[in-house]
Amino acid sequence: GRGGEENPTIFVRFAAAQIGHGADMGRPRESQALDFEGEIAMIVGRPGRRIAKESWRDHVVGFACYNDGSVRDYQRHTSQFTPGKNFPGTGAFGPYLVTPDEVGDYRKLPIESRLNGVVMQKAILADLIFPIPRLLSYISEFTALSSGDVIVTGTPGGVGDRREPPVYMAPGDVIEVDIGIVGTLVNPIVSVANI
Repeated sequence: GRGGEENPTIFVRFAAAQIGHGADMGRPRESQALDFEGEIAMIVGRPGRRIAKESWRDHVVGFACYNDGSVRDYQRHTSQFTPGKNFPGTGAFGPYLVTPDEVGDYRKLPIESRLNGVVMQKAILADLIFPIPRLLSYISEFTALSSGDVIVTGTPGGVGDRREPPVYMAPGDVIEVDIGIVGTLVNPIVSVANI
């Protein structure tokens, strides 16, 4: 979500957009504006609908790092984010699933994104505009959540698109999302012409 909004911005990512830790993140030939968004993902263990905020822990089996790689020009074609969030191989996920008991209070976790070793985003998860209980509750109001569903939070400030001048990922770059005990997700950037 963006600052000042009453409700989170929701969009979906298709299976073809997902990649794992260490996999190549592809910059499509249609754009030069592939951006990073370091985020934490929560994985649903127990299904549910209309989940109360205070019951969120009963439904989350674990956490993982996520890089919500965004093709910014396509994201801005309309008010719908779907095109810019679904180019193949742009959503990186992993390297581990870490259980809530190992994490403890998720709000204390640091989150940092590094592009070629340079810190671009740095925050703690307490700074999220929409906390995890609110996201889980809100999403489960309009759809039933199933085991294995993944919900990804918003990102801290510092994304490349908001920098002056903008900083986008290019072939040869390496992007890391580091969330302390949850792990460090690392992906090289490559040029993708035919996917």
